[in-house]
Amino acid sequence: MTAPDAPHPRLDELVATLERLRAPGGCAWDRDQTHESLVQYLVEETFELVDAIEAGDDAELVEELGDVLYQVLFHSDIAAEAGRFTLEDVAAHMTAKMVGRHPHVFADAVADTPDAVVASWEQIKAVEKAHRSSVLDGVPQSMPSLALARKILPKAAKVGVTREAAPVPATERELGEQLLATVSGAVASGLDPERALRAALRTLQDDVRAAESR
Repeated sequence: MTAPDAPHPRLDELVATLERLRAPGGCAWDRDQTHESLVQYLVEETFELVDAIEAGDDAELVEELGDVLYQVLFHSDIAAEAGRFTLEDVAAHMTAKMVGRHPHVFADAVADTPDAVVASWEQIKAVEKAHRSSVLDGVPQSMPSLALARKILPKAAKVGVTREAAPVPATERELGEQLLATVSGAVASGLDPERALRAALRTLQDDVRAAESR
């Protein structure tokens, strides 16, 4: 599929700016960075983007999207300098992935509701990732514990591993207060809620893998 001509001069300018900063004679700090050293900034910028989205401030959203975009460009430039891959490789891979995951748009498949699209996506992904031996493969363990729990629980249910659901209030506002109260109680009792949830998630994942091996 060939994209129509649609130059993005400001994006090209940003790429050129990064390349200049990392070129010999540019910025010593930028040249000294590695994929590993940039992880902390990627995490920080991602959370700042989430804050901007939740605040609903367009100016902040533009700034934080730019910071995250810059991280993508930065990592790609580091890899290109090492002869590993380029920004074009990243873009080409993502284009191929999106085209392949949307046959209802780029081919003859039919998926005319959001649920149907999600189901199709999961089926295609399962074929692409057929080498994976567990529903947990590919789940990033460094996610915050609540986000990790939300990611793992549906996957665990697919292999028949569940946890009893506690009663919850009717709204997210009330749920937030309930969660905050639980954390408050844990802290008052000298317990670490983050460590406790991560420990419970490790046990859940052990149960998932045990179920898969039966």
